[in-house]
Order: sequence, then structure tokens, then C-alpha cells
Amino acid sequence: MSIKLELNSEYIVKLKTLIKNDQSKKLIENLNTIHTADIAEIIEILDTKEAQYLYKLIADKERLAAIIIELDDETREKLLEDLTANEIANVVIDKLATDDAANVIGEFSNDKKEEVLAQIKDEVLLSNINDLLSYPSDTAGSIMEKELIKVNENWHTIKCLKEMRKQANDLKNIYTIYVVNDEDKLLGLMSLRKLLLTEKSTAIKDIMNENIISVHCLENNENVANMMQKYNLVTIPVIDNMGKLIGRITFDDIMDVAKEEAEKDYQLASGISEDVESSDTILTLTRARLPWLLIGMFGGILGAGIIGLFDLRQNFELAFFIPLIAAMGGNVGVQSAAIVVQGLAKESLKMENIFQKLLKELFVGLLNGIICSVIILGSSLALGYGILLSATVSISLLAVVVFAAIFGTLIPLTLEKYNIDPALATGPFITTINDVLGLFIYFYIGQAIL
Repeated sequence: MSIKLELNSEYIVKLKTLIKNDQSKKLIENLNTIHTADIAEIIEILDTKEAQYLYKLIADKERLAAIIIELDDETREKLLEDLTANEIANVVIDKLATDDAANVIGEFSNDKKEEVLAQIKDEVLLSNINDLLSYPSDTAGSIMEKELIKVNENWHTIKCLKEMRKQANDLKNIYTIYVVNDEDKLLGLMSLRKLLLTEKSTAIKDIMNENIISVHCLENNENVANMMQKYNLVTIPVIDNMGKLIGRITFDDIMDVAKEEAEKDYQLASGISEDVESSDTILTLTRARLPWLLIGMFGGILGAGIIGLFDLRQNFELAFFIPLIAAMGGNVGVQSAAIVVQGLAKESLKMENIFQKLLKELFVGLLNGIICSVIILGSSLALGYGILLSATVSISLLAVVVFAAIFGTLIPLTLEKYNIDPALATGPFITTINDVLGLFIYFYIGQAIL
């Protein structure tokens, strides 16, 4: 039985010592009591040689396969480097579900991929993996499992139970029983409870539920995730162009997709243009970060140019409030953009409702702007800056906040319309533009009043 493990530095040091002294017997006894997810976490902490040593001590192929799936991509790649193509195929891949197997093989180079596929002896597994690898990586077909339970609409309950027992051998979890016709077209679902309580001579088509939600094999992963969340599904069937049932997607697979998308959006919002990890090379990390840093730098240069257009010698006090105006404009723009991006991601905001959303953000920006401008007016007067300068800053802040709210709403909607990830709008992109335009508004109003 696996126990929950509390990882700490003392435990890792003890484990490293056992590995260094080649205490394989003690290590095996220890590993046999630990959950595969904890073993995967330990392997990610160890260096490559230690991880490979530990991994090879595990004799149970199913545990080996479960550990491989829990690892992050980079650690898995390093761990599998020490295994031959035959070992990968018959020790790891052979015990994985088809979607996990295709995911592991898909990370290899083309040459390594061909070597591993050539070593797979199970023709059905090989065919299923090749099928999944043929789909684009961001589609339902690429993450679906081929293993499922399906029954024919014309079967009676007794035959149905016999066939289900055969199919269940390849499954770890049974969520749903799918009903198909003679051409394998998906017709509906069937409840196991209803099957057990129904008369033996009853045909499946008479007790199946025809109200079924399915996805096409080329449907985008994000849309699948939204659909499963919307309808509270733990699994969803996948069909082809002919309506044939070809696989299923389970909630754990779609959780991985949601996590990857969240990480990608977070990186985009932070001004990182590529999917990178902290362990990537210096060159890779620099290449991912530099483009947006350059955009921010040129935005700063442009902002300096705008300041230079106005004469600050007679009203140099305007310079005191530049950080305030720039910060407020950037913050408001990011807030508005974040709400829009979230709505687009959850499909709660439709492109048909752009005008209503813009109008709403206008009033939100106006209300926030009035509150902030009243506060800054009072603060400026209290600090002795004079009525004209205080009024200039107050009016400018109101204008900048309203403009930033509208702009922060419009930009992600525009990006979405042209099929560009709207998460870009929540990072340096929107901040830089709002800084530049906010400064222009501030000094223009300042020139007009002062």
C-alpha cells in the first residue's frame, strides 16, 4: 500500500546517501511504500544519474509507467535517455494508455520516435499511437484515449455485460458506456445502473440515453475544456467526420490542457514570448524575454520624446506627477484587459457583445476616475501645489483612467477578432501603450490649463 510522503531536505539527503552507497535493497523497500506521484517528485529533485539509478530499481512496469507520466517533460527526457528504444517500448509505452503513450513518444526526435515505434509489438497499440500522433497537437484527437467501453444498440443486456467485461480489461477507470450502431456511429450513452436493473431480453437501444454531448476530433483543446467545464463532464466522446466514435477525453487529460494554457497565458501576460522553463538555457530564456523588453524600452523612448514636445521650464512641477499618471494608466488598462481575457477564455464574453462591454467599462472607468481624481485633487492642494496644478493633475488622471479602461477592453477584443492570443494585451503591450498615450494626454491638458 502506498503512503503519503512528506518530502523534506533531510529525507532527500538520506535517499542520496543510500544511492551513493548502492543500498538497493533498502531503497526498494522504501520505494514500494511510496505513491508514484511522490516518487516522480523525488526523481525531479535528484540529479540525472541518481534519478536513473532509482528508476531502474522499480520492477513493477505499471508503476514505472505511472511515474513517467507524472514527470515534467525535461526530467522525463533525461530519464529516458538511458533506456534503449526496446526498453522504452516494452517497459514504459506498453503499460500506458494510448494518449499518454502518444504524448511520451511525441516528445522524441523523429529518429528516436521511429526507433521506439518499430519496437512496439502490440499492433493495436501501435496503430492507436500512430493515429493520435497524426492529429495537430492542439486538437481533441491528439489528447483522446482510444480505450473505452462501447456497446451495440442491437445487443441485449446479457451480451452487453459479457462484451463489457472483455473491454474493461484495458481500462483503469470506467466513466461512461457508449452506444454505437453497426457502423460505429455514436448514438448515445447508457447507465450501468439501468443496464443491471433491466430485463435480460431488452435491447440496448431501448434503454440508452440519446442526449449526448460530443466533440469533433479536430476541435481545439481550449474549446473542449470549456465545454467539459460548462456541462460538468468527467469524460466526453470524440467523433470523426462520419460521426463515428473514435475515442474519449477524460477530466484528467483536460486538466493538463487547462494547466498548460494557464501557464502560457501567464507567460504572455508577463512579457515572455515563448513557452520556457526556469531550467532552459540562458540563450533560450533571453530570446523569450528580450522582444517585450525592447518594446518597453522603445515605449520609454517614445514617452521621453512626448515629454520633450512640451515646455516644462515654466511648469516643472508637472514632472512630479509623471510616475502617478503612467502607473494609473497602466494599472487600469491591465485590469480591464485581464477581465476581458478571462471572459473570452471562459466563453462568458462573446464578440457580439463588444459594444455593451465597452459601454460598461466606460462607466467603470468614469466612476474609478472620478474617485481617484477627487482624492488626488485634495492631496495636491494639501501639499501646497496650487489650484491650477492640482486641477491639471486631477482632470488628467480622470481622462487617463477612462481612456485606459476603454483601451484595455478594446485591445484584447481586437486581438481575439484576428485570432491572436488576447493574453498579450495583459502584459507589457498594454502597459507601454497606456504609458505613452497617458503622458500625451497629461501634458496636453497641462499645456491647455497652465
